[in-house]
Amino acid sequence: MEIAVIVPVYNRVHTIARAIESILAQHYSAREIIVVDDGSSDATSEVVKCYPEVTLLRQKNMGVSAARNNGVMMASSEWITFLDSDDIWHPQKLERQVAFHRQHPHLRISYTDEQWIRNDVIVNLPKKFVKRQENLYERSLEHCVIAPSSVMLHKQLFDDIGGFDESLVVCEDYDLWLRLLKEYEFGLLHEPLLTKYGGHDDQLSTCFWGMDRFRVRALEHLHVNYPNDWKIVETLIRKYTLLLCGAQKHRRNKEAYHYGQRLEHFQASFFS
Repeated sequence: MEIAVIVPVYNRVHTIARAIESILAQHYSAREIIVVDDGSSDATSEVVKCYPEVTLLRQKNMGVSAARNNGVMMASSEWITFLDSDDIWHPQKLERQVAFHRQHPHLRISYTDEQWIRNDVIVNLPKKFVKRQENLYERSLEHCVIAPSSVMLHKQLFDDIGGFDESLVVCEDYDLWLRLLKEYEFGLLHEPLLTKYGGHDDQLSTCFWGMDRFRVRALEHLHVNYPNDWKIVETLIRKYTLLLCGAQKHRRNKEAYHYGQRLEHFQASFFS
């Protein structure tokens, strides 16, 4: 299996080498390693240039979705993987996933378990992020349970489903996994094959308040394509209710009006 690794990066001069070296340490070698520098203003690209095995693509700052999409377009390998620039892979990650897909040739996408380190301490995953296959689609409607750095998928899926939504500054992975879950079966390797580091100030998930603001946008787009999926509508009603309460509490009147209108719209369709 020929594999491309796509690494989006923005101002991660202190972590990019660690990520790249975890790719180079794999027991099963990737055919391509493509680092997409999303307009960094620090020395990130200079660090990447120290690795002759890596192809560096530089772009103006367009966000992580555009970086991943452009990396996928550049890749010529049949299979695509992602590694966030503040994560690392364990040495057997690609080897295990390749073996899994050879044993399950009908599956075109898989993900793995993960380890978390927060402020240099290994922590247990919150219950909602514990990996299991039961009700994966329903649980994924609530929040993103699949880490991009854990995923391996066939490149054809991007032609079939489309890439990451470049209008979403966060929750772009949540959006893509939901679109894929509607059409494909995901395989799960019950083994922690990557480490996710947290606690630093530049994590996208901590830079934006109210992540459900972005999730409802993704869910509304999904609803357009699957209007008869009432699980999407139920989730939208639940999330818009929470957003409305939050906006009212903090006296964000314009937002409260918008969320109230969207809530009424979906309640009307659900209860009609």
